Amino acid sequence: MDLSALASCLITPSCVITQTTSGLIIGLLLFLVAAGVSLIFGVLKVVNFAHGAFYMLGAYFAYTAYQLSGNYLIAVLAGGIGVALFGLVFERLLISRVYGSPVLMQLLVCYGAILILDDLVKIIWGADFLSFGMPSAFQQLPFVFAGGVVPVFYLFLIVVALAIAGLLGLLISKTRYGKIVRAAAVNPSMVSALGINTGVVYASVFVLGGFLAGLAGGLAAPVRSLTAGMGTSIIIESFIVTVIGGMGSVAGALVGSILIGLVRSFGTIGFPLFTEGLMFVLMAVVLVLKPSGLFGKGGA
Repeated sequence: MDLSALASCLITPSCVITQTTSGLIIGLLLFLVAAGVSLIFGVLKVVNFAHGAFYMLGAYFAYTAYQLSGNYLIAVLAGGIGVALFGLVFERLLISRVYGSPVLMQLLVCYGAILILDDLVKIIWGADFLSFGMPSAFQQLPFVFAGGVVPVFYLFLIVVALAIAGLLGLLISKTRYGKIVRAAAVNPSMVSALGINTGVVYASVFVLGGFLAGLAGGLAAPVRSLTAGMGTSIIIESFIVTVIGGMGSVAGALVGSILIGLVRSFGTIGFPLFTEGLMFVLMAVVLVLKPSGLFGKGGA
């Protein structure tokens, strides 16, 4: 514990800017994964523990597309679309079989999928760490704000992630599709009685969640080492975010992700040996004060 270093950082503009930027990067990339987890649970009532593996596949799909095209935008889209298509197959062949099943059954299916996908990644891309490399468009001098250094790529990630969050919010709250999804989450029998195919709705939600996870993997690839199993840590953090924000709440996932990102970023200064633990402390505090999560329904 080094509270003096943390206090010194908090009164130093350059340190605050640098750590806040790092926290936003961590949080917003985490949001893209956690939002999918939250949507899938909120509508399908399925705990998709394999969602971290979707993030991993997005990174590897983006890596392969970048090697072939040399275009980062194409690589990111390939990561998102590739995982979305994989998510559709995954939902139809496996997840649709465990709708309404006990959580343990869902977790076993997803855990088995994780083991298979990790081994497939090793077979296809190898077991060694891979480096995506920084795209040439972002190999520029960083911006400097009040002494704080902010890489161009970091600003790009923040803007893109916030834009995706805004579009996702509009999709869920303002469109007919969003109304159907929210209705299916509350009363799927009524939605079905109105002539809407709930199976298609469920599949589309899973595809959307996969697309977000794939985008997160593609966006994060230049600043992360690619390796089999890289999705394990982010899925744990995603569930923490989902609990903090409220199960099924996209807005809660955004707020929870940013909180986790900032806690991790500043925690490395004040609590370098307890950074991971701080996330669980934050979750415990939220659960004590509001058991349903910050944006969850009901609770205290």
